Amino acid sequence: METRPDGLPLSGPRAASASGGASGGIPLEPHVMSATSVPADATQGPAKARAPRRLRVLLIAEQANPEFVSVPLEGWSHSRAIAQQVDAHVVTQVRNRDAFVRAGLTPGRDFTAIDSEKVAARIYKLATMVRGGSGKGWTTVMALSAISYSYFERLLWKKFGAAIRAGEYDLVHRLTPLSPTLPSRLAKKCHRVGVPFVMGPLNGGVPWPRKFDAARRAEREWFSYVRALHKLIPGYGATRRYASAIMLGSISTWNQMPERYRDRCYYVPENAIDPDRFSAVRKRRPRRGQILKLVFVGRLVPYKGCDMLLEACAKLIREGRVSLTIVGEGPERPKLRKMIEREQIGHGVGMPGWVDHSELQHLLAAHDVFAFPSIREFGGAVVLEAMAVGLVPVVVNYGGPGELVTDQTGYRIPIGPRPSIVAAMTTILNRLVEDPSVLVSRGNASRRRVFSHFTWASKAKQVLSVYRYVMRQSLNRPGFGMPLPDPRHDELLDPLFNAPLVGGQPGPLEGIAVRSESAVRPVGDAVGLSRPA
Repeated sequence: METRPDGLPLSGPRAASASGGASGGIPLEPHVMSATSVPADATQGPAKARAPRRLRVLLIAEQANPEFVSVPLEGWSHSRAIAQQVDAHVVTQVRNRDAFVRAGLTPGRDFTAIDSEKVAARIYKLATMVRGGSGKGWTTVMALSAISYSYFERLLWKKFGAAIRAGEYDLVHRLTPLSPTLPSRLAKKCHRVGVPFVMGPLNGGVPWPRKFDAARRAEREWFSYVRALHKLIPGYGATRRYASAIMLGSISTWNQMPERYRDRCYYVPENAIDPDRFSAVRKRRPRRGQILKLVFVGRLVPYKGCDMLLEACAKLIREGRVSLTIVGEGPERPKLRKMIEREQIGHGVGMPGWVDHSELQHLLAAHDVFAFPSIREFGGAVVLEAMAVGLVPVVVNYGGPGELVTDQTGYRIPIGPRPSIVAAMTTILNRLVEDPSVLVSRGNASRRRVFSHFTWASKAKQVLSVYRYVMRQSLNRPGFGMPLPDPRHDELLDPLFNAPLVGGQPGPLEGIAVRSESAVRPVGDAVGLSRPA
């Protein structure tokens, strides 16, 4: 019987152990996935490879909505990309139903909406009361959401359990929620009936940096001090024990996974971009002596570090060498306004509030550098969005952004005390002001990296390779690199910057649809119980 390198046969009864894996270590080198179920017999001469049949997947995306942002938009985008690779039926929460329909999907055929509001609405109300303010206390929110998600899965099994037992689906994949703290009792149920259960990419739980405890308290992250208690939630161990494959969206989440379960783990970054949403390209090529345009996008909360950015570039703004656009809203806005007034840099700082996601690419493309000194970022989707239009990112090398940015695409500041981050940011900005020519090569490299590895279509292909390995359709255990490597030279896109040099000081942005604060609800209010980007 044909076997894989881990000794498992390529055919036979389905079992949760089929994910196998010859090693519990970190996969560092990319591997080429087998395109066939069983290699052609060499003695029969050349033969046309037989493609594996299209898999039938029950895709759980409790948080998925094309009209929201953050995790719901990720869930929607990822599920649609996976549906291009397999025969997928999506299961989501009822709050997303109307948006699915408006996007052209048909209930019953393409998706099923589970009405768990009996519990979800009450948990949401409780979370709103105890979280300590809008957009804060996310660890507390996730702890409470374990109750509502458990109820959601209970209803899901009631509706789909018979079909799963009957073999109508080849595997079940929990795409969202993303939090690694939330167990899934479906893992054991699927194991009992011989249907592989796949999770992820899971992401979250980046430890708070030691020198930023004040920011931690300002975020009302009281529960984060005892976060390890989530391992006591019923089903936590069983979820990992019975899952056939667990995709992990960051190195931090990988390191949190107990060693005994890593044989079934695969590194697949959480975030990606939709090329149709980010088709704009930066056209600016500033020369020495011209204003360098910086942009920050994110919620104005302590851990995003916008105050550190203002401190780092204040002198350059006063000198007329740098301008800064701060896109976003949040409780830190009044504090930032006072800093701007105190430093006398209001002439060089714009704060337009939230910008419609459909217009974000055009705003980004009118700048040169994406400055984002967040000190606790799980994924960092906005970093990819900035890189997609050719901006050069400057980020803190901690959490998600440090895995998305490389030395060829941008700048990574070592995590450390606040003064060291500000000093490093100041040094980098001064160098870029003195020699902005490096923005061309790094901006090109940023776009190449994103469009080679970080589109939803690319991510769906990575997920499909995990599916095929779990289903014994492939000999090779998938490994994509951790973090993902920069593309090879033969994978690079054509040069993207051929615009003429621009002169003079940049004028105000035009054609940008800015949403007022009253027109936008914070992420948590928009999606129920969610995690910030």
